[in-house]
Amino acid sequence: MDRIDRAGRVIAASPAAVYGALLDREALEAWMPPEGMRGRVERWDPRPGGGFRMILTYLDAADSPGKTSDATDVVDVEFADLVPAERVVQRAVFEADDPAYAGTMTMTWHLAPADAGTEVTVTAVDVPPGIDQADHEAGITSSLANLASYVERAD
Repeated sequence: MDRIDRAGRVIAASPAAVYGALLDREALEAWMPPEGMRGRVERWDPRPGGGFRMILTYLDAADSPGKTSDATDVVDVEFADLVPAERVVQRAVFEADDPAYAGTMTMTWHLAPADAGTEVTVTAVDVPPGIDQADHEAGITSSLANLASYVERAD
């Protein structure tokens, strides 16, 4: 059975505002790193076929060893599909020596209007087997909470 990791939440902001935060470099650095991490974007090209490279650094590497180094996860992300205010599809490749983290994971961010704002659903397929499903879904949930805080302040 193919594994699909999922998380979602309703964000009290318009689909356009949420989409904007998915495609803004400074916004992405602020909200994407899950709890216990910080992020830095090294390369940025927000168009289909473009993408970004993000360095995620663990605030306490003793509890969570990184995939790239003891304290970091480095991920190269391609924007595979962009539909304004509806969908962002990313193909993510982790920089890692361990084959358990090899391969291209596809993450789709679905945005749908909801009474209270925007229902955001994230699905991840082809997740490298070295990434624990419960931890990954908790990380996506944490990023969604950060995204909500970020756009709800700005909207």
